[in-house]
Amino acid sequence: MFVDQVKVYVKAGDGGNGLVAYRREKYVPMGGPAGGDGGNGGDVVFEVDEGLNTLMDFRYQRHFKAKRGENGMSKGQHGRNSEPLVLPVPPGTTVRDEDSGQVLADLIEHGQRAVIARGGRGGRGNIRFASARNPAPDIAENGEPGVERDIQIELKLIADVGLVGFPSVGKSTLLSVVSAARPKIADYHFTTLAPNLGVVETEDQRSFVMADLPGLIEGAHEGVGLGHQFLRHVERTRVIVHVIDMASTEGRDPYEDYVTINKELFEYDETMKDRPQIIVANKMDIPGSEDNLEMFKEQLEEDYPVYPISTVTREGVRDLLFAVADKLATIPKHTKPIEEKEERVVYRHQEEEAPFQITRDPDGAFVLYGHRIEKLFKMTDFNHDESVQRFSRQLRGMGVDEQLREKGAKDGDTVRLLEYEFEFIE
Repeated sequence: MFVDQVKVYVKAGDGGNGLVAYRREKYVPMGGPAGGDGGNGGDVVFEVDEGLNTLMDFRYQRHFKAKRGENGMSKGQHGRNSEPLVLPVPPGTTVRDEDSGQVLADLIEHGQRAVIARGGRGGRGNIRFASARNPAPDIAENGEPGVERDIQIELKLIADVGLVGFPSVGKSTLLSVVSAARPKIADYHFTTLAPNLGVVETEDQRSFVMADLPGLIEGAHEGVGLGHQFLRHVERTRVIVHVIDMASTEGRDPYEDYVTINKELFEYDETMKDRPQIIVANKMDIPGSEDNLEMFKEQLEEDYPVYPISTVTREGVRDLLFAVADKLATIPKHTKPIEEKEERVVYRHQEEEAPFQITRDPDGAFVLYGHRIEKLFKMTDFNHDESVQRFSRQLRGMGVDEQLREKGAKDGDTVRLLEYEFEFIE
């Protein structure tokens, strides 16, 4: 089964916890703190493997979690950092954050890597909090939480040649004739529901990858028919081979078919206008096709080459393959230049996210939330009184106490943070 789009949950590893410990050695009075830092959590990394051509592995497992870092140890020993969780993906994979829509990675070349979720840093041990004022601190940090996110993974095929055209114009038949691929062929529309790939070799030993892409219909750029499921695969092809039913076996005008398909391509992505295109006049073995071809050439305004063929008799197929191979020889192998846009740094003012916000639950409790305050809470070790006092000072410094009073909080009121409850004390 060809899988080209999937949603996945990833979570990087949390950092290891710092340790509260003290030196207890013979003849060393007042040994001082000796708690080590926790190790860093593992990243979630995607790596391109050219041996893959589908996202099938992500279809059956949709949750991926990297390991957390090792906790700090006594004698000032640092916890072990966790190894990254490396997930192989096929070339042409685009990773997007589902909530924000931001593109996290565009993976094209074999071995290319991208960090999709970064692991949390390890918490500091009490050896890090020692000072002249407090030489033996009873404070340690928990590890920083690793990044977690829902992502959308898309595969855009990296094929040298993409076959486009209306349903039932003969794209699948052409691929089956010129390669060892065996796509489904039948006398009805949308026989091909997913792209098929085939390696084509010419008589002079030149080879290239050809993709038979699902049939287009009018309105595809807006999602009609197979819509975007098809169009995104055209983006990375180096040459577009436009297959047209020149015999009008379904009563459509060949030139109108040509105009309609190109309109859908160009409205989906304007850069398609700059992509080389070869027109294939198929079904030339059927009576009336020669007259239609002459009329088509008279109407054709663009300077695209036209190759008449018959996939049944295989007439003209040899010349077509030579033409495609010649055109590919003039185009760079890598697809990046096609997609790259002018790079420039744009500086925009972004308002700093508030460290916390306050709302009220129906039962009257005050609710604290916000990325910064929640991260601070998770990294506090509440097993030690000094850590709790430090957390209280940090909240006071952020202005939490003051804002709670402004919201009407009084002595004894309940304050919630994540799943925990505190009592507001004046």
